Amino acid sequence: MFDNIYAREYYLNKIRGFYRDDMIKVVTGIRRCGKSSFIKSVANDLEASGVPTENIIYMNLDSKKYLKISTPDALEKAIDELIGDNKDYKYLLIDEIQNVEGFEPLINAYRGEENISIFLTGSNSYLLSGELTTKLTGRYIEIEMFPLNFYEYLELKRFFGKSVSDTSEEFNQYIRYGGFPKTVEYDTPEDKELYIRDVIDQIIVKDIRRHKKIRNLSGFDRVMTYMINNYGATVNLTNILDYFRKEENLHISQETLYGYIQLLENAKIIYKCPRFDLKSKKSLKGEQKYYLADPGIYFSRNADARVNYGSALENLVYTYLSAKGYSLSIGKIGKLECDFIARKNIDYCYAQVAMTIAERSTEDREYASLEKIADNYPKYLFTLDPLLQRRNGIIHKNLADFMKKNEDLL
Repeated sequence: MFDNIYAREYYLNKIRGFYRDDMIKVVTGIRRCGKSSFIKSVANDLEASGVPTENIIYMNLDSKKYLKISTPDALEKAIDELIGDNKDYKYLLIDEIQNVEGFEPLINAYRGEENISIFLTGSNSYLLSGELTTKLTGRYIEIEMFPLNFYEYLELKRFFGKSVSDTSEEFNQYIRYGGFPKTVEYDTPEDKELYIRDVIDQIIVKDIRRHKKIRNLSGFDRVMTYMINNYGATVNLTNILDYFRKEENLHISQETLYGYIQLLENAKIIYKCPRFDLKSKKSLKGEQKYYLADPGIYFSRNADARVNYGSALENLVYTYLSAKGYSLSIGKIGKLECDFIARKNIDYCYAQVAMTIAERSTEDREYASLEKIADNYPKYLFTLDPLLQRRNGIIHKNLADFMKKNEDLL
């Protein structure tokens, strides 16, 4: 049905089991992470599986053809015309569904039909991850997408016929400019940075400000800048409030600060990773880390070209494993900390991340938290070292190679 569409197989594998299902399939993720292309790849996948093309109904509500559809009545009329009198099983794929205000009752009514499967995407991730929860509770599944991981980044470059350099050079480029699919098409750093800045600006204007009236725009922007600049650092609301009051003379309430952070989470710019005490087996309240949906977000908003590899590599591991379906938390073991506890179904594993363990003191420090965990679940140490260490059964991996090969933990 659609030409020149890169199929992101991992997400297709997640959604295939629900193709012929009455649950509404909602694809969410940060703006420009590839949701529109993905829904087209679903249409291609359905056609390749033998579904007649006429039974696959694709509507992009941002396109000129459907631009005037802004009400549920107009959407219903357009859908009915496309479905026609044919009683065959239909697949309805709607992109940019947020263009129709109050679409939920109509979509839910179509869901009640016995011969239709519904797929939705929308740029307003706040709407899809927040309001939809209350209006379609129990009636939909969410397929959350991230920008390209390193494996997909390399694959998309090849898909577009672009040359691929050695792994370390490509990995450094990926750390700096991230995995927004469109950035792969641009060749210069200036073009890549300009594009990412535009993506973030669109999120602020279209996904946040239009939906939520923000009285103090300057205050919101300063909070957003703080959260982006401190990604991967342990933070709590009290410390953030103290910083703004003492360093920036910005006086906001804890409730306002929480609201701003929630807006950034709902827009999928940042993701919260909670902390967990491995001794008491309890979540630790008040302290957590936040990671970015894409590493390019940081560099697009900062003049400093230096890479903080500690935070950057942690962030890559967080988004890579999250996209693969792991639930992640940070493990606290006394005074030590394990970067990630990764859970999938009933299985666990642990991961520590560092740029290098070339120095013996660094090696001892990075292994210490993993060695202190007294169970038999797999333990990983990820670094960028070319030479890999063996120590107490802990699996040492080169992170760039691990991601390049699209490897898994469990």
